[in-house]
Amino acid sequence: MTKQHANWSPYDNNGGSCVAIAGADYCVIAADTRMSTGYNILTRDYSKISQLAEKCVMASSGFQADVKALQKVLSARHLIYQHQHNKQMSCPAMAQLLSNTLYYKRFFPYYAFNVLGGLDNEGKGCVFTYDAVGSYERVGYSSQGSGSTLIMPFLDNQLKSPSPLLLPAQDAVTPLSEAEAVDLVKTVFASATERDIYTGDKLKSSS
Repeated sequence: MTKQHANWSPYDNNGGSCVAIAGADYCVIAADTRMSTGYNILTRDYSKISQLAEKCVMASSGFQADVKALQKVLSARHLIYQHQHNKQMSCPAMAQLLSNTLYYKRFFPYYAFNVLGGLDNEGKGCVFTYDAVGSYERVGYSSQGSGSTLIMPFLDNQLKSPSPLLLPAQDAVTPLSEAEAVDLVKTVFASATERDIYTGDKLKSSS
């Protein structure tokens, strides 16, 4: 008899897309509400956005059970920070905490692809984009999830972010007004929904 190997995986990909755009004094974060597995839609009303601090919001695609576990860890660490420092964590500090948390689990990673946005200490919009093991970068706009390969080229075309390799470094915030950024987010999701079966139903945003 031939030996059969179990093909079980602890991970699933529940699809969906997230977008964040930073401006001079705002940050718009949006995600669709569809959660799928394979060709099945599990729910059409699931929020991928989590408010981590007063000026910091995270949107996550990937395996939503891991996303929930990650949110729980970040919430606990933020509560400890508030007791120790008597203040809310800033968005750049939360960005570093998220990076550390993901890297700590790098040998059995959270299958979560995150984009973090909010306001920095100067009141400027900021967006941080991540891979699954904690590498991150501050950018003017970003997208994660199953529709990101469709959304990012469109955002690149519309916003033309300066290269992070430029010296001296240029400001990454986008030149759009908040209303224009919201309209752009609506447009990119309308476009992605046409081509990606895992993105759709409704759009939830925070700014």
